[in-house]
Amino acid sequence: MKVLIAGGGPTGLTLGIDLARRGVEVRVVDKADRFFGGSRGDGIQPRTLEVFDDLGVIDAVLAEGQGPKPIRVYLDGRFVVERWMTDPAEATPSRPYPTTWFLGQSQLEAILRARLAEYGVRVELGSELVGLEQDEEGVTARLSAGETGRFDYLVGADGGASFVRKAIGVAFPGTTDESFRLLLGDVAAPELDRGSSYWFAAAESPVTGVGMTPLPSTGYFQFGTSLGEGEDASLETLQAMLDKFSAGVRLTSLGWSTVWRPNVRLAERYQAGRVFLAGDAAHVHPPTGGQGMNTGVQDAYNLAWKLAAGTALDTYQTERRAVAARVLGVSTDLLDKYTQGHPEAHKRGEESFGLDITYRAPDATGPLVTGDRAPDAPVLDASGARIRLFDLFRGPHSTRLVFGAPAPAEEHAYAVLRPGDHPASGGRHITDAEGHAFAAYAASAGDNILIRPDGYLG
Repeated sequence: MKVLIAGGGPTGLTLGIDLARRGVEVRVVDKADRFFGGSRGDGIQPRTLEVFDDLGVIDAVLAEGQGPKPIRVYLDGRFVVERWMTDPAEATPSRPYPTTWFLGQSQLEAILRARLAEYGVRVELGSELVGLEQDEEGVTARLSAGETGRFDYLVGADGGASFVRKAIGVAFPGTTDESFRLLLGDVAAPELDRGSSYWFAAAESPVTGVGMTPLPSTGYFQFGTSLGEGEDASLETLQAMLDKFSAGVRLTSLGWSTVWRPNVRLAERYQAGRVFLAGDAAHVHPPTGGQGMNTGVQDAYNLAWKLAAGTALDTYQTERRAVAARVLGVSTDLLDKYTQGHPEAHKRGEESFGLDITYRAPDATGPLVTGDRAPDAPVLDASGARIRLFDLFRGPHSTRLVFGAPAPAEEHAYAVLRPGDHPASGGRHITDAEGHAFAAYAASAGDNILIRPDGYLG
């Protein structure tokens, strides 16, 4: 099988890794002549961290990133209070990554590219998809260098202005608000302590100001503020915006900047024959809530195993478009709070973590049913060594857990035993020594649960 991915951002890279580890021949092309160098989407949500755990990049993501930092609030240049965007939280047996992790998008992409390269695949820069045709057997793609290639499937992960989406005639309804702009940039501010984030505002209007968040493993802060007229995103403009609030902070260099407008859109469909859409090509979000990049990564994770198997492809749109519609609502509500000056506009809750995403049927009931996320839990393997359920799930396979009964003779099937239970001869087994696995799955003796390759109950 051969798959062409248009777009080398987090969505395309995730899809490339997941396909390549399944033995699929994959190419990732991008029309840019250089890799993106800014922070853009810097919040990685807990469910996305679980995806990265499975894909083998979690150690690098955790090593280069950082957890939430306290926000020091200054009004008229005077410190007044410290607050948090997300409440600090400890890991639990079922939730090993309990809160948002922060890492600039360019750094994340470098980690994903390195992982993709381990499978012998590299992003082909300066290679733009300029034409495509499909039939019942495959897709013919034309690239900017004059190359024509034949593929079994093509995935457009090529952003909000997606060529692929336009080429297959998929509408992209939604809104763009030209009356509101955000000025975003990566700036050096050597006088600020990188152990904190900052909010600078005027005392008479404390919810309108400049936010600055340290970007880990760099010398930059991510700078964000609302912008009136104009398109200037220079260092001088950022400094002038900061000076309005008597911050007394000197910005010394600018790594990346942009002017962003609220753009909320959702593709009418995610598939046309053998061509699929993922990430910003299928949905664009306000930056509030940090959902766009995360939703794209999870699109790719949902699609990859289905493409590789060549089955259940019709479920990709059913499952993921509903998620995007819900996430767009969450992001838009947060943006409305920001633009209306709501005092809790900075706050992010569990609705943005992705841990409650479900693909269950609308009429399904119960604490844990088909379509729900499969939780983690500590267990003991057959040798008595402590491992996690996520260690068993990791890889391109499905996993079966049979609680309190022998497991079938399948490669990745395990009997989940309580302490003192004796395994059936010849079958794989694990022991739920602390009871967390039975509790997380609300399991009773004899329950037979299949976990799909993307970590959802099948």
